[in-house]
Amino acid sequence: MNMKKSLFFSFFLMGLLASCDVRKKDKKIVLPSVNKTVFTDTTSVQVIDTVYDFGTIREGDMVEYNFRFKNTGSKPLIIFEANASCGCTVPEKPDHPIPTGEIGFIKVKFNSDRKPGEAHKSITISSNANPDFPVLFLKGTVLGKDENK
Repeated sequence: MNMKKSLFFSFFLMGLLASCDVRKKDKKIVLPSVNKTVFTDTTSVQVIDTVYDFGTIREGDMVEYNFRFKNTGSKPLIIFEANASCGCTVPEKPDHPIPTGEIGFIKVKFNSDRKPGEAHKSITISSNANPDFPVLFLKGTVLGKDENK
């Protein structure tokens, strides 16, 4: 009888461990890798506009805004990438480095087509600024096509 209990317990334990291993594989989460390059020629930036509230617009309207920033460091400020949190928001980065003391712009276009409700979009900038370029935000309310202002 003891042998049967031991054998049953062993199979039960192996089954339990095997099922735990399967669950881990099913719920495996792959996080995107962050490719952060360390720059030796860093500079500093002062962002003049970090949030733009476009107020209330109608669905289908386009919003355009230029976020302003100033290179406050001693080296040229290079914007490598500008990425938005949604495909409806398109940022445009400067094509050339921003010299020391100069003001630059990140132009952002938001397409509100099929986006009724509250809009909260973020724009992430990759540059040689140290500390990092702060995240920019675009927000407002998009009324549906049948709503009144």
